[in-house]
Amino acid sequence: MKSFSEIRTLLIEQQKELLRKDLGVERVRLAEITLYKDTPFTVVISGLRRAGKSTLLAQLAHKFYPNNEYFYVNFEDERFLTFTVSDFAKLHEQLIELFGNKKIFLLDEIQNIEGWERFVNRMIAAGYKFYITGSNASFLSKELGTKLTGRYIPIELFPFSFEEYLQFKKVVVPDMNKLTTVEKGELKNSFWEYLKKGGIPQALQYPELPIHKTLYDDILNRDIGARYKLTGIKPLRELTFYLLSNISALVSYNKLKELLQLGSVNTVSSYIDYLGASWLLFAMNRYAFSVKKQQIANKKVYCIDTGLVKSVAFSFSEDRGKFLENIVFLKLRRLNDEDLYYYKTEKDREVDFYLPKQKTFIQVSQTLTDPATREREVQALVEAMEEIKGDSAFIVTEDEKETLSVGNKIISIIPVYEWLFENQKQ
Repeated sequence: MKSFSEIRTLLIEQQKELLRKDLGVERVRLAEITLYKDTPFTVVISGLRRAGKSTLLAQLAHKFYPNNEYFYVNFEDERFLTFTVSDFAKLHEQLIELFGNKKIFLLDEIQNIEGWERFVNRMIAAGYKFYITGSNASFLSKELGTKLTGRYIPIELFPFSFEEYLQFKKVVVPDMNKLTTVEKGELKNSFWEYLKKGGIPQALQYPELPIHKTLYDDILNRDIGARYKLTGIKPLRELTFYLLSNISALVSYNKLKELLQLGSVNTVSSYIDYLGASWLLFAMNRYAFSVKKQQIANKKVYCIDTGLVKSVAFSFSEDRGKFLENIVFLKLRRLNDEDLYYYKTEKDREVDFYLPKQKTFIQVSQTLTDPATREREVQALVEAMEEIKGDSAFIVTEDEKETLSVGNKIISIIPVYEWLFENQKQ
C-alpha cells in the first residue's frame, strides 16, 4: 500500500473528480437503481469497459446523495496497483479521517482487488451500504452469490440504447403513434447513424479518437490476456476478429478450431467464454429441451456494440441485415438477461430469436418485399409456433408495418425504429 500522504492525496483527488464529472445522458438504469436506494442490498453494476459505469455512479451520487454522504474509491487508478485486501481497514480509516464517518460506499472497478468481498461482507454486516462496479461478467453469475453473503442486486449496464443515443444527440423522441413524414424520416436517419456509430459514450463524444480500437485492444490484452495468463494472444485475436466479422451468423466450434488451427474445441470454447466474460461478444444457444443438445449445437454470435464492429472487423459490404439483427439481439438481451435462444424447426427452418418465458418468436429481416423472403420468414414462424405452442410472433424490419393472419396464427410486422421503444429496459 502507498504511504500515508499518497493515500490522502489519492482519495481527495478521486472525490473531487467524481464531483466534477460530466454526468452526460441520464441512464435509464438509474431509475431501476432508485428502487434499491433505501434497502440494505448491495447494488452491483457490471458491464463493458467504457460503457459508462463510472458515470452512472456519479449520476446516482448526485441524485441520491447531494450532500456527499458517501465514500468514493476508483480501483482502476494505477496507484492502487499494490493494494491488497489487507489494506481495506487502513483505507477506511483514511476515508473517515478525511471526510467523516459515512455509511455509503461507491467502489469503482473493484474486481481489480483480489479478495474484495471479505471487506464488503464485513462492512455489510456492520450496516454499510455499497454500490460497486466491475468489468467482469462473473459479477452477474453464481460466482458472485458465493462471494457476497448478504443480498445483492445485479445491474447490467450496456452501451447507449437507441433512446439514450437520441438523448445524447439531443433529438426529441416523437410520438410513435402519430409519426409525421418528416419525423419518420429523421427517426430512420438517426437509427442508421446509431447502427453505424454504436452506443459507447466516449466513442460518440470523441469521434476523432480511436476509442473503439483502443477499447478492443484493452479487452484482449488486459481483460483476457493478462487475467487468464495467456502465453500469447495472437490465436485469441484471430478468433475474435473472425467472430466480429461474422456477427449474427451461426458458428461451429469444431469448424472454428479447424479454420483457425486452435488446437482443440476446448480452446475455442474457453476463448469465447473469456470474450463473454469481458462483455465483448455473446454466444447464443439453440433452444432445445435437452441441455446437452443446446451445448453441442452451433451458436449464434453477437457483439456488445455495432459501432465497435464497424471499427475493427472486416466486411466486403455494408451488411445492414446482420447489423440489424445484432441491434435486435442487444435489445432482447437487455430485457431478458440470458433467457434467449434461436430456434430450428423440425424442417430445419431457422427463427432468429425465441423467448421461452413469453413463448415469443422473433424474426429479423431487412425487407419482406421479395415474395420468397416473405414466405421463408413467415413459414418458419408458423412452424415454430405450432411446435412450441407459441403465443406471439414478430418480424422486425427496416421500414415495414403490417399484421398478418396465417390460419389461427397472428404475426406482427414492425419497423425496428418503433420496436426499439417497446417494453423499455435499457
